Amino acid sequence: MASKPKELLEELSHPGPHDVVRGNLALAGLPGVVFTPRSGLGLPGVAFGHGWLQPPGRYRELLSHLASWGIVAAAPATQRGPLPSHRMFAADLRSTLDIVTGVRLGPGGISVDPAKLGLAGHSVGGGAAVLAAAGDERVKAVATFAAAQTLPPATEAARKLTVPGLHLAAKGDLVTPATGNAEAIAKAWGGPVQLRILDKSTHLAVTEGSHWSQRLLQGKPQRRTQRLVRVLFTAFFLTHLTGTDKWRPLLTTDLKRATIDFDPSLDAAA
Repeated sequence: MASKPKELLEELSHPGPHDVVRGNLALAGLPGVVFTPRSGLGLPGVAFGHGWLQPPGRYRELLSHLASWGIVAAAPATQRGPLPSHRMFAADLRSTLDIVTGVRLGPGGISVDPAKLGLAGHSVGGGAAVLAAAGDERVKAVATFAAAQTLPPATEAARKLTVPGLHLAAKGDLVTPATGNAEAIAKAWGGPVQLRILDKSTHLAVTEGSHWSQRLLQGKPQRRTQRLVRVLFTAFFLTHLTGTDKWRPLLTTDLKRATIDFDPSLDAAA
């Protein structure tokens, strides 16, 4: 019998079956971090773009959670200044995919399958992930939280994408409001796409720990939002990068505090 979404949500809220190892991307020539299962060959891989002014360490639990479920997750620590180049950030995300697919990672000789690659990001990192995906045919899925508009525009890049997209927006976000950013990107998307609005959530809700940028940006870390993002990102990438259907019910139903706002495929099915 298939599991119900509530049961799947509970299961995916906890770390997966893999022990997690943390590594340093700088050893391969790019500053940043990488989280991997302790062992495994032909694994899926995801490059994650940080938010404006944010260090990758503020997403440690998210990246570690993905790795615990068998996904190699890497985040470059570049373009962290007040005036980041979105184009260069996108290039760094593509370089991160080059590294995780071209280098044996970790003590167990982990390898990433170049046919199982995804991109993700928060804020400008989300917009940069869209730009990166539009310029990289290897990418099979893209997920964002509070995606920001970019230069060149992420909305224009979204029109070129035919791979699945998942965009999460915070209802209380005053920095990258859902209607002006994530919604515009989702509605411009050229392939299957879903937009979810996370209730009682703010721009920095997905980040972890404290950082001086909280004096400039709206919001603060929120455990409930972090949990939902971990669950939905993990379900999304396991579904679209590994071909498993177990977690698909989580992606086709409203969840508490994470309702589906826009999904053409579900609208057509109805």
